[in-house]
Amino acid sequence: MKTFSKLGLVAVFALASLNTYAIEGDFLLNVKKRTGNEISFSLNGQQNVIISIYDQENNLLFTEKASGKNGIIKNYNLEEFPQGKYYLVVENKLKSVKHEIAIDKKELVVNRKAIAEVFKNNAQKIVATINK
Repeated sequence: MKTFSKLGLVAVFALASLNTYAIEGDFLLNVKKRTGNEISFSLNGQQNVIISIYDQENNLLFTEKASGKNGIIKNYNLEEFPQGKYYLVVENKLKSVKHEIAIDKKELVVNRKAIAEVFKNNAQKIVATINK
């Protein structure tokens, strides 16, 4: 009986922790390579985001606003992009996430882990993670 009570207490604590993690406006971004030089990404939950692609000199190459009630799925064909490093940036009012895309000899490599995740706090920006 004690084991069951302890297990129940742990389960309640875990569920409470998960509930606090689900902050309104927060999102999980999943980026992956598709066939050829296509990338695909998906966002969970209801979102209003700005999607941008930058080159390695930080020049804006593409931007669009996207929204979805049950999440967003986008596919981009980068076939015409020359060799080099590019950055996919997805941001909303709460945070900005940056992924690296490398095109080498027409082979596309996507870093599935974000290289930067910036949480916004009013006018301040707080860099949470940098993976390089």
